[in-house]
Amino acid sequence: MVLSFNDTKLGDVGMVAVLPIDRYLLSIDIFCIFNKLFRSMGHGTIQLEKIRFEPGKSFKLFAPRLRNTFLWHYHPEFELVYVEADAGIRHVGTHISTYAENDLVFIGGNLPHLNFDYRLRSEYQQIVIQLRTDFLGTAIGVAPELGGVARLFREAAYGIAFSGETKAAVAGMLKKMDGMSAVEQLLRLIEIFQRLAESEERELLNKDLDSQNFILKDKIRMGAIYEYIDAHYHSDPDVNVVARKVNLTTPAFCRYFKRQTNMTFTEFVNQYRIERARNLLMQGDNVGETCYAVGLDSPSYFNKLFKELTGENPSDFRRRSIKLT
Repeated sequence: MVLSFNDTKLGDVGMVAVLPIDRYLLSIDIFCIFNKLFRSMGHGTIQLEKIRFEPGKSFKLFAPRLRNTFLWHYHPEFELVYVEADAGIRHVGTHISTYAENDLVFIGGNLPHLNFDYRLRSEYQQIVIQLRTDFLGTAIGVAPELGGVARLFREAAYGIAFSGETKAAVAGMLKKMDGMSAVEQLLRLIEIFQRLAESEERELLNKDLDSQNFILKDKIRMGAIYEYIDAHYHSDPDVNVVARKVNLTTPAFCRYFKRQTNMTFTEFVNQYRIERARNLLMQGDNVGETCYAVGLDSPSYFNKLFKELTGENPSDFRRRSIKLT
């Protein structure tokens, strides 16, 4: 069954969460929670977001609010995301990290990603711009004046996070787009992409495209794995259980997962736990509470793992993060 609402479609849905947003924005956020049928079969699924644009528009501007929904999804369209929040999780392709205060990410077509407001506990603001696959027609690839923008769009296949003055400047430009005419918004977008193309304050989030290609070829299986990890990282994730969920033997699953993510299952779960821990610490939770909240029952092991993956111990990280905010 395919549902549609205000020209936004999502395929193969079972249960839908609809949340209100600012009435002045151009679109609404409607997405699916994972398909009931696949759940009953023991499978989760990555969601294909089917985006429809208003007639005469080459982009969509909206403000999704999905903090209570784990939405691991992809779409052929490019997407620029800006979010302001105390702290959140950035999961793009096989990259998982934490952002503090705000984040600005440019995502290429068909690059799987998690909604940036997942599990945010404080108030937040989010602006999302999605572009038609033929945005600006052939101009990006042909016009020499847009050579930098063409490179930016190619690099977006890896996911790009921006920081520093670039992030601050682009955030201000995005916030002023509401209320502009369609032509003014388009010109502003070109200005934004030129600013991003010229910036050196950037980080490519994925090292190669192989894992993304594997994920897209096996969408249901990887969706089930990510959903299982998100649901069980704070308890005791069992590689044998998740292997059975995706109909693989444990040795076959371990080979498959390593090929997909370049990490073992345990390494991935531990990284996920530490990124969740960073998120909790930035929001003021103490170290002891955080250790147990992410499924680790040994504070000494938690401290060791945290330092190994982040380069500093959790107490120092918490103190520094709170001071910055």
